[in-house]
This record gives sequence, C-alpha cells and structure tokens, in this order.
Amino acid sequence: MPQSPADIAAAFDLRAIDRAFLDDPFPTYAALRTHEPVHRCPDGSYFLTRYADVMGVYRDRRFSSDKKAEFGPKYGDAPLYRHHTTSLVFNDPPLHTRVRKLLAPAFTPRALRVLEPKFIALVDGLLDEAEAKGAMDLIGDFASALPVEIIGDMLGVPREDRGPLRGWSLAILGALEPVLSAEAERQGNDAVTEFSNYLASLIADRRRHPREDDVLTALIAGESLQEDELIQNCIFLLNAGHETTTNLIGNGVAALIDYPDERAKLQADPSLIDSAVEEFLRLESSNQLGNRRAAEDVEIGGVAMPAGTFITLCIGAANRDPAEFPDPDRLDITRSPNRHLAFGAGIHACAGMTLARMEGRIAISRLMKRFPNFRPAGDPVRGGRARFRGYLSYPLALG
Repeated sequence: MPQSPADIAAAFDLRAIDRAFLDDPFPTYAALRTHEPVHRCPDGSYFLTRYADVMGVYRDRRFSSDKKAEFGPKYGDAPLYRHHTTSLVFNDPPLHTRVRKLLAPAFTPRALRVLEPKFIALVDGLLDEAEAKGAMDLIGDFASALPVEIIGDMLGVPREDRGPLRGWSLAILGALEPVLSAEAERQGNDAVTEFSNYLASLIADRRRHPREDDVLTALIAGESLQEDELIQNCIFLLNAGHETTTNLIGNGVAALIDYPDERAKLQADPSLIDSAVEEFLRLESSNQLGNRRAAEDVEIGGVAMPAGTFITLCIGAANRDPAEFPDPDRLDITRSPNRHLAFGAGIHACAGMTLARMEGRIAISRLMKRFPNFRPAGDPVRGGRARFRGYLSYPLALG
C-alpha cells in the first residue's frame, strides 16, 4: 500500500534514501514541507524544507559553516578531511574572509568581460565538433567540458594537464554524499592526494614564473594563505566552478526539452535567456543540500535546538516552496520575482555566481541558436547523488 505524504515525511531519513528519491526527490520534499518542515532525522540532525527557514539560517551568524565536528568522524585523519575543512565553503571567518577577499578580483565584471570572448570561442568550438559528428552527449561533450576549461584557464593549468580534473572533482564531491561507501571514500582520498601533489608542483613553478592573468598568481601574491590552504582552496575553486555550471547547463537544456512551450517562448525571444537561467537554477538547483551547525542555542520554526545541532538546508525544497514561488513545480522562464537560493545567501553566497550565470547564458543560448531542433537521442542518466543534482549523460540529436 502506498505511503501517505504524512507517513513519508515522518519516516524520512537522509541516510536511508533509495534510487527513486535520487531520481525525483521533489515529492518527498513536498511531503516534508507540508507535514514536517523542521524534520528531526534519526541521527538527531534537522532537515529544513521551507524557504523562509532556509533563508533565515543562511542569514543568521549563529549558525556555523565549520565542518570539523561533522567531518572528523566521517573521514578520520585523511586527505578528504584536510581538504573539506580547509576550503572556503566549509569555514567561518577569519579564513573564509581571507580566501574570499583574494578570490574576489577574479569575479569582477571587468574580469568576466575578459573571459567572455574566450568562453564564447570555447562553446563554438565544441558545437563545431558536435556538428561534425551530428550528435553529442550534452554532459560529456559539452556541459562538463566548459567549466573545466574556464577554471583551468583561471588557475593557469596547462591544457595538456587538464585530463584528470573532472575525475578528481567528481570523486572529491562524491565523498560529500550523506552515506559514504568505502570505494567512494578511497576514490575521494586518492583524488585529493593526486590533485594536491599536482598543485604543489604548479604552485612552485608559478612562484618562479608569476603571471599577470591568472588567479593562482594572485592567491600566491596575497601571502595570507599557508601552502596547504592555498592548495585546498585551488581544489575547491575547480570543484565548485565545475559542478554547479555543468549541472546548470545540463539541467537547463533538459528542462527546455521537458517544457516545449517554454522552449518555444525562448526561441521566439532570445532576450529572455537571463530570466530563463534563473528559472533553471530554481527548478533544478545544481546544489540541493547545504549544512550548518548551531553555534548556540537556537529556535527554528518553533523547534528549540541546542548548540551543536547539525542542520541540513534543503535548497531544492526551498526553491519549490509555494509560499515563495507560485506554481513552483513548473518551469516559467519569465518568473519574476525569482529569489531562488541556488547559490546560497549571506556571507557564504557563491563567489562565482556571476561567472556561472554567464557560462549558462552563453552555452544554452548558443546551443539553441546553432541547433534549434535538438532532441533526445537516447535515455539520459541521472547522476544518482542527493547533494548535487544533474546528469552523467544526456545523448542529443542535433538536426
């Protein structure tokens, strides 16, 4: 007998999810929002699904992003622990402030104006290759290739060295899933070690031969980061820039296939691409889950929580909250306002959000213009992860 929404909400355990949830978590999120919006999981943590609650935590300094208490038991004294407790996203000030200040110049409007023509040329080159084949895998041939090249350029990684970058990124981010298999843990630790060793040699070379046009030189010149802080935050820059943009492009194109009326609207008026990108980010948020820990006794949605309580912020659920977004399960490329939380909020709002938006806008609009009749050429394969929502592959026919 099928479970009722109330029973689904009551039984929800992020550590015991199945493939059906990974393929489509939104019915479960809706059940939680309606029946248990501040849900206590079996491990004592809380899972938040309402927009107002998630936004409130993001903006409240009483909640910490420091993950040492969580990641110590999860990873032990291992490379994954060193990486995830040193990177920008999982730290509070002052380290967070120091790193973000050093990265900020790379994401100014002036810096992005320099990057934009390079990105357009990269997109067009990949579309040329697709045209020659008559088909492409949206993810492997296009969406995942673009951010790796852009972040590689920003860090000054030689083109011939970029082959392992995507694999390292997927392994490291895959280890953030709520349940970690022994194999995923091994792959994640190996990826951190290999990436760290590569970056150590690249940093040594850049100290001898500084450049004027890359982020790595700027981070080195800042002189406020220790060597391991520098290495781990370069890894973070690739991982964060790669995953969000790959999923934005892949999910956006997939949404246009699923909503032909909205696709026709965008084809008739390409100037709608900016609002369309915001709607792709809302409907299928690249990053579905965030986390905080209460630094002092707090109350959320009428529920008292002692200091130290671990909280999961369900971005994917908040971005489909009908209290904030009318008809939230439908794609509406003209939706306004659209105050989604795909990039977080508060002091930890994604530093590269403007770059990701630029990449999504250019990639999707130029794909649509070049191949207006693109369509599925086989069954897409979802990524199968709870934290990051996207596709592993999506075959497209172009004619």
